[in-house]
Amino acid sequence: MTEWDIKKLRILRTLSERGTVTATAEALLMTPSAVSQQLSNLAKQLGVPLLEAQGRRVRLTDAAHLVLRHAEAVFAQLERADAELTGYLRGEAGEVRVGAFSTAVPALVVPAVRLLRADDRPGPSVRVREAEAAEAYELLSAGDVDLALSLAAHAPTAHDPRFTLLPLLTDPLDVALPTGHRLADAPGLRLADLAAEPWIFGGSGPWSEITTAACEAAGFVPEQAHSASGWTAILAMVEAHMGVALIPRMASAERRKGVVMRVLEADLPRRHVVAAVRQGAEEGPAVARVLAALEQVAAARAKTFS
Repeated sequence: MTEWDIKKLRILRTLSERGTVTATAEALLMTPSAVSQQLSNLAKQLGVPLLEAQGRRVRLTDAAHLVLRHAEAVFAQLERADAELTGYLRGEAGEVRVGAFSTAVPALVVPAVRLLRADDRPGPSVRVREAEAAEAYELLSAGDVDLALSLAAHAPTAHDPRFTLLPLLTDPLDVALPTGHRLADAPGLRLADLAAEPWIFGGSGPWSEITTAACEAAGFVPEQAHSASGWTAILAMVEAHMGVALIPRMASAERRKGVVMRVLEADLPRRHVVAAVRQGAEEGPAVARVLAALEQVAAARAKTFS
């Protein structure tokens, strides 16, 4: 039977993710020569070529992709084994590291932690790390967090064998207008009615893409008057009549007296929040407890949206 070396398979998977031997070495705290040697040894063990030269770089062969396809199932099973072993040794206690985007921390993660603390059963401790979508999945893949919260638009596809994705919440987007704006009390307000307005949103990243996508779906490209990523800054500018902005309803705690929030019932712009874990890890007792608490909080919040 072929000898499968888990350590070397992890190196091959990291190379597939990072793209270069140098980046792989940096991610794994190895030297490039050590990475190359380990992959060369793995190719000899398996009896198939895994890498081929492509200019000054290397690319994975079809055989390497075949190996990785099966290796992902092995990694998922090892995650399950690790989760079960942790549950056996610690019961449902232990630590779950959560990476979450900024709005999700006060709206979902903190209430979930309160739920866990209120439970009579011993529960896991939760360590929170604020991270945007791209960083959250890098942390999850590297094993630096156990659970990631992000927006579905910026999550890996459902076919990515490394992760299990679980939908949590559909978060409506409301438009923030300054008090006294000509459309603050307009009936049946639509996004298209605001096409000529100056807009406030992030210069790049998820929130920029969500705002522009919603406006383009309404038939116009928003004119970006100001750039900001924090809700406090955005709402302060709206209050000062510097522009209008789309605000997720999850960020409702940030609302200000000088700002009118309007529901866009005709357009219904929204974003979708998902949780992700490494495939197989959702079966671990501690992670399962945290996921259940997040789902309970998300369901309660969704009721307030309707």
